[in-house]
Amino acid sequence: MAELIYQTDCYIKDFEAKVTRVEGNKVFLDRTAFHPISGGVANDTGFIESSSGRWSVINVVEEGGDVAHLLDSNPDLKVGDAVRGHLDWDRRYRLMRLHTADHILAAILYKEKGALVTGGHIDPEHAKSDFSLERGEREIFEEAIKKVNEIASTGIEVKIYFLPRDEAMKIPGIVKLAAKMPPDVEKLRIVEIPGVDIQADGGPHVRNTKEIGEVKLLKVENKGKGKKRIYFTIS
Repeated sequence: MAELIYQTDCYIKDFEAKVTRVEGNKVFLDRTAFHPISGGVANDTGFIESSSGRWSVINVVEEGGDVAHLLDSNPDLKVGDAVRGHLDWDRRYRLMRLHTADHILAAILYKEKGALVTGGHIDPEHAKSDFSLERGEREIFEEAIKKVNEIASTGIEVKIYFLPRDEAMKIPGIVKLAAKMPPDVEKLRIVEIPGVDIQADGGPHVRNTKEIGEVKLLKVENKGKGKKRIYFTIS
């Protein structure tokens, strides 16, 4: 299993690693800053280079407990080769900003409406989130987005740390997903926005809520009984 660099430092854009496995156009490394698609957050892209060439990373996925980097062609690489990875930082940074905004939104709707997250996805262009709400008038989400912006503008430092799983699971509201529990691992990665939200989460986030910018509501959809979907973006 690769060391997941982004779980301790989301701002590392370039890194050095060694190849542990090559399967066609899939490359596995001993450490990586590339975030695979997981937890509803889109994967990173960028490129990997070595003394023998350079290849674009077009997708990153979890596979067999490891991280597979899918390249644009079969690379001239073998086990043990040294490589350097480079993230598409503009893409990653937008994902980080949207992801942290999504946590604030989920916290607001959980505290005020008792809503759990029932699904969602974050792309660089926008985020969509489904909530367990019986009523889903646009005004509810307009007010929630207004509060997201008010909280974000105060400049709260986002904390990321690890806790033993048993200890973490005792924290009220640590899980806001309606149908998914954190992985059954010894320690859980915790993302905390002090005074606002605390969640078990494995994805990249900004260091300070001011980095989010302005959150803008795009649209609201009724996806069935007890399921309302919101689309939002950032500027």
